[in-house]
Amino acid sequence: MAAPIAYSLIATDLDGTLLRGDDTLSDRTLEALARVAVAGAQHLVVTGRPAPRVRPLLDVLGSRGLAVCGQGAQLYDAGADRLLWSVTLDRELAETALGKIEAEVGQVYAAVDQDGVDGLTLIEPGYLMPHPTLPAVRVMHRDDLWCEPISKVLLRHPSLSDDELAATARSVVGSLATVTMSGPGTVELQPCGITKATGLALAAEHLGLGPRDTVAFGDMPNDIPMFDWAARGVAMANAHPELKAIADEITLSNEDDGIAVVLERLFAGRLVDFAP
Repeated sequence: MAAPIAYSLIATDLDGTLLRGDDTLSDRTLEALARVAVAGAQHLVVTGRPAPRVRPLLDVLGSRGLAVCGQGAQLYDAGADRLLWSVTLDRELAETALGKIEAEVGQVYAAVDQDGVDGLTLIEPGYLMPHPTLPAVRVMHRDDLWCEPISKVLLRHPSLSDDELAATARSVVGSLATVTMSGPGTVELQPCGITKATGLALAAEHLGLGPRDTVAFGDMPNDIPMFDWAARGVAMANAHPELKAIADEITLSNEDDGIAVVLERLFAGRLVDFAP
């Protein structure tokens, strides 16, 4: 009789976790995920990137299933190219939250991810994309950011660290939005109460799975709710100290195939007959 599957759901962040610094996937990581699929487990991307920015990577992975996008605000069906579920951030609340933050720290630079499978990333003057490979449209004025429904706001400060900006934002935003740090260079405002865990839980329910079936991989504080929800949380060697502090395990970095190392161990007994 075959050994039972260690975990039925493999939930992975993208940036700093599954992806290398150049936004590519290593052959070893792809092979490990393919072998896990043969063993009967499912891989679920859980990322802060909005659905349109995730679609090309899902094509590389050969995924036609679900993905949790926008820090949990979107549940995307890759096979149907549609959102099964999405929550938008009220644009008036977002403007109010920005005003409160700037009253404390001075000018910040903002960007937004629009809702929808074809939503754009809009950036105001002064905002620098933390991932230069991701497409963005520069607008002339901040008011132009609010022209369509949005899933989140991205913030950068010219001198404060991500930790400092996030801490101040949390202290003044209150219930207007949820503040996350998915950096480096990325502090975000998303709908109140929405986290990666809410999106992961919804996706798992669709798949007939739950927390005890799930191992999660991440690198930043925005992955903390996901680790709290899953049975096991694995932080990358390059992870933020806050995530490492609550992780069940710390693996190698994203550049050193940290996810593949863990999956090869967890599914070792199920992989011997796989021929790539």
